Amino acid sequence: MFELHPIVLAALTGFFSGFILSIPVGPINLTIINEGARRGFYWAFMIGMGATAMEVIYCFIAFTSFGSIFTKPYIKAAMELFTFVFMLYLGVKFLMAKSVERPPVHFGARAEQFEARIGQRFNPSSAFMTGLVRVMGNLGVLVFWVICSANFISRDLVPNDWNGKLACVAGVAFGTGAWFLGLCWAVSLGHGKFSQKTLLRMEHLSGVGMLGLALIHGSIIAYHLAQHRHANHAQEEPARQLNVR
Repeated sequence: MFELHPIVLAALTGFFSGFILSIPVGPINLTIINEGARRGFYWAFMIGMGATAMEVIYCFIAFTSFGSIFTKPYIKAAMELFTFVFMLYLGVKFLMAKSVERPPVHFGARAEQFEARIGQRFNPSSAFMTGLVRVMGNLGVLVFWVICSANFISRDLVPNDWNGKLACVAGVAFGTGAWFLGLCWAVSLGHGKFSQKTLLRMEHLSGVGMLGLALIHGSIIAYHLAQHRHANHAQEEPARQLNVR
C-alpha cells in the first residue's frame, strides 16, 4: 500500500489546514476585499503576505511551545475529543452565520481590547504591516493553531520532531499564501464587488467543510475505540478459557 513520507504528509497537512482555515470571512479577508477595490491588486496582495507571515509565526509558536505536551496518552485522548467537539462547534457557527459584519466566533471583550491595543501600538501604515498587525491582534488564530497542532501530532500527521514541525509550518505558509493570492486575484477581476450574499456563501461553505472534517475526525475516533475494545476482548478471551478449564 502506498504511504507518504512523514515529512511530505506533514507538509500537505499544513498546506490544506492553512488553506481551509483562511477561508472563513474575517477581518483579513474583508480588509483584502475592501482595500483591493480601493488600491488595487498589489496593495491587497501585500496585506495577504503580511497576514501569512503572522499566521506562520503563530503556527510556529503553537507547534514549538504546546505540541510536545499532547503526546501523553490521556492528554492525547482528551485533545482528540476536544478537537472533534471544537470542529463541530465551528462548523455549526459558520453554517448558521446570518451576517459577515461580526465574526461567528467571539472570544470576549478582553480579546477585542487586546486587538485594539495591538492596532494602536503598531499603527500600521504599509499594506504588509496592516495584514501582519490584523492577525497579530486576533488571538483566535493562535488558539486555532494550538488545537490543530495538538490534533496533528496526536494523529501522527506531523512527526513530533523539528523536521516534521517545520515541514508543517512551511505547508501552512504556502496554503495560507495560496488562499490570499487567489482572493486578491478574484478581487482584481471583480473590481472588489463582493456582495454580502457572496461573502455569506463563503462563510457557509467553510462551515460545511468544517463539519465534514469533524465527521471524519469523529469516525476515526470511533474506529480507534472499536479497535481498542476488540484488542481488549482478544486479550481477555484466553484468560477466560483457562478459568473454565
